Amino acid sequence: MLKALFLDMDETLCDTSKANIVAKHELAKSAQILCGDSLNSEKFAERYVQGIYRQWTALEQQKYMQIIEQQSEDAFRVQLIQDLLADMQQPAVTVEDALLLQHCFDKERLAAFDFFPGIELFLRDMRKRLTLVVITNGPAFSQVPKVKRVNLAQHVDHIIIGGQEKEQKPERSIFTKALRLAGCENHEVIHIGDGLIPDIAGANASHIKSVWVRHNQSFDKNLGITPDYIVEHPAELPDFFEKLLFEQLLQSS
Repeated sequence: MLKALFLDMDETLCDTSKANIVAKHELAKSAQILCGDSLNSEKFAERYVQGIYRQWTALEQQKYMQIIEQQSEDAFRVQLIQDLLADMQQPAVTVEDALLLQHCFDKERLAAFDFFPGIELFLRDMRKRLTLVVITNGPAFSQVPKVKRVNLAQHVDHIIIGGQEKEQKPERSIFTKALRLAGCENHEVIHIGDGLIPDIAGANASHIKSVWVRHNQSFDKNLGITPDYIVEHPAELPDFFEKLLFEQLLQSS
């Protein structure tokens, strides 16, 4: 019998892509004002988002992880902005100017960050029947403000932020912690997420059933990662779980 749901946050409960698009647009405008017409500001904003999502080369990973570990996430993002502008043949910018650009992006993304339509009602309904645990990857620097922005603690029972743990999804330790918080065994839980590797492979490795929120992503069977269930969009989750819980009720009666 199902007793708990584990839920990813970004792109599962909340429309992070929409927030990123809004923030990239505003970042590009601010960078254009700072640097002038010689800057391809849209390309700069796109590369900045790739950078904060850790899409690094091996050399960048060594450099940026050292900054994060020895200084802070804030210092890394400032350095990222300075490096990107230098790589795009722009004059050097001060730390203060880089901070202004970074804060522009963070402010606009946070303002646009929200649940997908219908998700608040879905969480409210599911919480009456199940224990809800959010497991979200990412640094506390970005995840904590997003959690607060949507008052996530008012909608679920527990929140685990990967950047505050020793390991993140897909590692088993973070799923083990979630099981402990929920007071459940792995066969009593379903994990919902949009990431094949962090969410679905992570759940599979912990012998937890999974729902993949596909978002039109291609499904490569050669990866060897198979979700138990698939929905195309978070909007399908309420009906999916109503049907699943009803079927379980019939089976137990």
